Amino acid sequence: MPALRAAGRKSGLALWGCSSVRHTKADYYFIQPFDILNLLDTDPQVWDRQRWLSWAIELQFIGQAGITYSRDPFDLERFARIREIAAEILHMQSGVPLAKVKDLFCNETGFQTPKMDTRAAIFQDGRILLVKERDGTWSMPGGWVDVNQSIRTNTVKEVEEEAGLCVVPSRLIAVQDRNLHNTPPYAYGILKAFVQCEIVEGQFVENIETQESRFFGPDELPDLADEKNTAEQVRLCFLASQDPDWVTVFD
Repeated sequence: MPALRAAGRKSGLALWGCSSVRHTKADYYFIQPFDILNLLDTDPQVWDRQRWLSWAIELQFIGQAGITYSRDPFDLERFARIREIAAEILHMQSGVPLAKVKDLFCNETGFQTPKMDTRAAIFQDGRILLVKERDGTWSMPGGWVDVNQSIRTNTVKEVEEEAGLCVVPSRLIAVQDRNLHNTPPYAYGILKAFVQCEIVEGQFVENIETQESRFFGPDELPDLADEKNTAEQVRLCFLASQDPDWVTVFD
């Protein structure tokens, strides 16, 4: 590891079979073999191309935290201006109207934390259930976690609403940072929880969100809604469904 650092190279340590990580410094620690593939699937150049977005996000975070914890009226004005600058950066670079940016980007109070999204991985005869969105793309049933829901209850609710099925969540497959895996990058943090579920009963009924549901094999995936789930994320769920000793993947 010291030799790699001296050569300006990054290193990774596989933890399976490792008795202790004490005094062993690495850039990456892999809990299970899939973590290596998971790292390779991420695209570090996305954020390099979107540096302005990461700056805007950080400014928004600093401004919101400052407004939350400051008591001095002059500091409050300064932090509010930092927040406005973040919105202006996003407006100038994205072309989204400034009023809409402020509504979406600067409407929270309190300490800023990531939002949560859940996706249900439901399998039948070696195939995964996907629902067809109104724009023609496909996704695993899921959506934003409501403020009065947990990961488990929100997953059940979303599956019933989008796929017409009553399910029981059985295990947590992965928790991922959305901006590391999905495009386009969002201007705020999002955590995506992938939950394997078992069908109890029910059948699909067309609704305001989805117009069809179908099971797909790993080699026959349709056009996916990448902002909700990528092919890599779907394949990750396939791998978990085939491994009774699966260890939850998390960023």
